[in-house]
Amino acid sequence: MAVSKDLRKNVMILRAQIAHHNELYHGQDSPEISDAAFDELLRKLKEIEAKYPELIEESSPTQIIGSGFTTFDPVTHRVPMTSLDNAMDTNELQAWGERLVKGLGNVAMRFACELKIDGLALSIRYENGVLVQAATRGDGKVGEDVTANILTISVVPKKLVSSSGKKIPSVLEVRGEVYMSIAAFENLRVAKQNENEKRVTEGKKPETVPANPRNAGAGSLRQKNPAITATRELSFWAYQLGEVVGAPNFSSHTETFDYLRDLGFPINAEAKTVDSLTQVVEFVEKCEANRHKLDYEIDGVVVKLDDLAQREQLGFTARAPRWAIAVKFAPEERNTILKNISVSIGRTGRATPFAELEPVVLSGSTVSMATLHNREQVQLKDVRPGDTVVVRKAGDVIPEVVGPVLALRPKNSKPWKFPTTCVCDLKSTFVQLEGESDTRCVEPECPFQRDQRIIHFASRGAMDIEGLGEKNSFLRYLTKTSSPISVICIH
Repeated sequence: MAVSKDLRKNVMILRAQIAHHNELYHGQDSPEISDAAFDELLRKLKEIEAKYPELIEESSPTQIIGSGFTTFDPVTHRVPMTSLDNAMDTNELQAWGERLVKGLGNVAMRFACELKIDGLALSIRYENGVLVQAATRGDGKVGEDVTANILTISVVPKKLVSSSGKKIPSVLEVRGEVYMSIAAFENLRVAKQNENEKRVTEGKKPETVPANPRNAGAGSLRQKNPAITATRELSFWAYQLGEVVGAPNFSSHTETFDYLRDLGFPINAEAKTVDSLTQVVEFVEKCEANRHKLDYEIDGVVVKLDDLAQREQLGFTARAPRWAIAVKFAPEERNTILKNISVSIGRTGRATPFAELEPVVLSGSTVSMATLHNREQVQLKDVRPGDTVVVRKAGDVIPEVVGPVLALRPKNSKPWKFPTTCVCDLKSTFVQLEGESDTRCVEPECPFQRDQRIIHFASRGAMDIEGLGEKNSFLRYLTKTSSPISVICIH
């Protein structure tokens, strides 16, 4: 099939976009788009290249890993740090299973299932049991030397000691994920927000607050001053071996985990080995349902063949092992456009700003509005109409705006100002009492307060009036009248 000039041009544009976002994510820890949006770009390019193989080039993002951007000394990986192909649903996981059967034949297979930690991939090198170097993945071949920073992470062994008395190998490279726990992330956010409150009081511009634990963890690891990294409470899970000289021979991935535990490395307790893809699917579903019970963020499950000989038989593609796949969860963070900021009035008069958004699918539902909490949060986050913003659900019913993507802010953007009067027809002046973060309308005749009081009265948590709710036509009639309302309940 002939390839048109327009298609070639589109592929070039797509590759440039992916390369740009790859560098921002892997190299500068300042992504402009969500993981889900990036995955969509990469999948689109893969589909085109699969249909038109003549368009594939060695420099295509589908053939390389990560970013070559570096601010630290470069480190060449002796064993490349590959990426993983993704499965976005059960059908794609089953298709991967069929490719395994095609490559290995109809033989028994066991699957090692691990949580996909939302952190930063790392390789730590030990020589004669002593930590001598730690490097980020980079482009898979060359990463960044972050040894001094890794030495500040307490759970990473600095010197290897076998609890069972096994011989320490002359060379051992341990691959794993550096991450920031949710508790540590919240501590960092609170500290940053307190700093920003002080800055705003002093008339200074607030600094960017990390949007999520992944960005916060990656930024903390890549600090030029290791003393700053030491304050960030980073953690580490080991999940793979790289170069090994002088270690025992292993026949399975499970055995390598046992060996790493024996040497003092933290192994995620949720890891499990199962006997079928059906059990893999059950594991994935369980992990997705329970993801918010963990004190760290995950965005999927990594599935690997447990048998190392089977892995050797299947080998690798240009950028990923054929024997492993990442099953991705539905995204809980997306980027969208903040069209406008409005204010709603509650039954107690509390004025709550909320964002009107370009509709975006988040955790399986379409979101067009998100809370901004209060006046201070809008000021500290510095979100403005026209901004590209990060919207997050994270298990909550009500989505929230995490913050703006400053690199995409329009040049004519101006800070949003909280209104001074209520949006009701009475135009009462808003009041903010000393020591409170809430702004309130104190006009007792405010129709918005009246509406919300009636809605609350009829709600399940109050009188629980069956058939009477916010969308009920009778209630809509009641809340549109301007006269005082009496509600009579007959038992």
